[in-house]
Parts: sequence; C-alpha cells; structure tokens
Amino acid sequence: MIRWGTTPEQQTVTGTLTDIVRRVQEANLSPPAITVVGEVVRLREKLSWFEDRPLFGKRVLITRTRRQASTLARLLAAEGAIPIELPAIEIGPSGDADAVGEAIDALTASRYAWAVFTSANAVELWFGHLRERGLDARAFATTKVAAIGPATAEALAGRGIVADVVPKEYVAEEVVRALLPRLAMASPSVRPEEPSSAAERRLEGSRVATAPRILVPRAESARPELVEGLRAAGAEVDEITLYRAAVPETAPAEALSLLREGAIDIVTFTSSSTVRNLTAMLNGHIETLRGPLVACIGPITAKTAEELGLRVDVVASEYTVEGLVRALAAIRRQ
Repeated sequence: MIRWGTTPEQQTVTGTLTDIVRRVQEANLSPPAITVVGEVVRLREKLSWFEDRPLFGKRVLITRTRRQASTLARLLAAEGAIPIELPAIEIGPSGDADAVGEAIDALTASRYAWAVFTSANAVELWFGHLRERGLDARAFATTKVAAIGPATAEALAGRGIVADVVPKEYVAEEVVRALLPRLAMASPSVRPEEPSSAAERRLEGSRVATAPRILVPRAESARPELVEGLRAAGAEVDEITLYRAAVPETAPAEALSLLREGAIDIVTFTSSSTVRNLTAMLNGHIETLRGPLVACIGPITAKTAEELGLRVDVVASEYTVEGLVRALAAIRRQ
C-alpha cells in the first residue's frame, strides 16, 4: 500500500494478503493510497530510492526572499524535503540618489580601479540604476570587478561582467585578502582633473598609485569589515547604500503556524539578516526555534544566530545554497 505516492509525504507498507490489512491499520495509513499486488512487490527493496533520500519527508523552512527561494526549494526537494517558504527579508530601495548618481559618473569616467559586489541583490539594483541612465556593462570599462562568491559572480555574468576576483571563502575578510596584492597595481586610466604643473602631476600620480579608488555598492547596515579592511590597506572607498533587508510587512500564515506548532524539522538561514528578521517576526520568542535543526550557510550567519541565543546545528563548509543542502544531506545520512 502506497499513500501520497511520488510526494515527499509518501508512506509505504508491505505485507502479504493475510496481514496487509493489519499492517496498514497499525501504520495509520489512510487514503489517498494505491495497492500493488504480485511478484513486483519483491522489487521494492531494490527500487526504494525515493524514500531513501536523506531529507525525505522533512519540512524545511526557507527564510530567503521570495525571488531567491526557488533555487533552495528545488535543491531541497531533490533530496526529498518538503520546502516551506517563510520569507524573512523584503528588499527595499535605500540610500541617496545623488550619491548613486555621482558614483555612476565616476564609474563611467573610469575613476574606479575596482568595484566590489557582496550580493546578487546589489548587482541587480546597481544595474537597474545603470539602465535608468541608458548604460550597461560597458560603464565598467577599465574598472575591475570582485564578487564575494559564486552566486554574486553568476549575477554579474548574467549582465555581461566576468568577475576578476572571487575569493576561496565567501566572506568580506577574504575579499580584502584577495584584493590586497592587486591594489598596488591598480590605477584608473582617467582622472577627474588634469594637474597643471609637473610637480602636481607627480603628486597626483603618486596619490592614485598608492590610493586606488574602490566602489562598494551594497546593503544598508552591512558588515563594516570589507570597507574598513580596504581603507586600512590604503584604498579610497566609496560605500554606496543601495537597499535595506527589511522585515516583511506580511508573512505566510500557514508557514508561521507550522513553525509555532513545532511542525518544522529544519530551519535554514542564508544570511545574518534572515536570522535577525525571523526572530523579529517571532517577536523575539526564540524558543520557537529551539526544536528544529538550525542550519546556516556560513560562519558569519552562524555567529549572528548564536549571538541571538540560537543553537546552530549545521554550518555549510561551502558558503552557498548548494553547500548548505549538501551539509544537511550529509548530517541526515549519518
């Protein structure tokens, strides 16, 4: 007897004609279900891959934005999980329009040695500002580009930019380390004003060589380590706020109910903002999050969760959604 076949809630009971009724009753199996009779049932042990997937039947909470949840949901479902979406982030435009405009002018004038992107959201919003001005990837001209990780690099590639630097570990500190040996070599090809005298030209050339200008468009209240690290290395950094990761005004009632009722098996966090915002949505009642397994995409997110009083059970070794799903699958296989 197979109940809810081909779904993550599939249940199967096997037996003989003499005891199948009792076995079904003991398992509380109820319709919708189908019955398979005959020698083909003996193949179940060889063909039972569906129910043997590591996350089979587990309800996994996804706290990413609605637009970003689909990739994680698909990967979890492939491992047998039941993805439950509870977006804890709502991306809202933020920042000074004049500052954005000045940064774009500096970019198109090749005054930046580097542009550093720390999220796919920043890429999307920055290119949105470029489009509003009739610009595209060509605005970067001689400016080199760094991406904090593969998801951000992929977002850039989709807009015609191949990242020059992607660190091995996808955190701000590693971006700084990856850029350090390259900063001394960086110098914009065009300066805003040409110095008039030879002495001024020598001084300007020295200043540009020792203080490359770097564009960092990113979220409001982002971690300071990136900007501070680049400035400590002697760079001139223009930090441009593009958006804020706000708490959604509304949340799926069913997903919240499942979480509060203890029906969620695993909670995933893909950024520090998802941790802070979900606890805010729960009015600080973190005891709701003590029952399920808590999985974080990387050490920065895990640190935020622990600082807020959560127990972190799983931290991905590769700080991507693919790495997070692999880490969960590995834990469940143990």
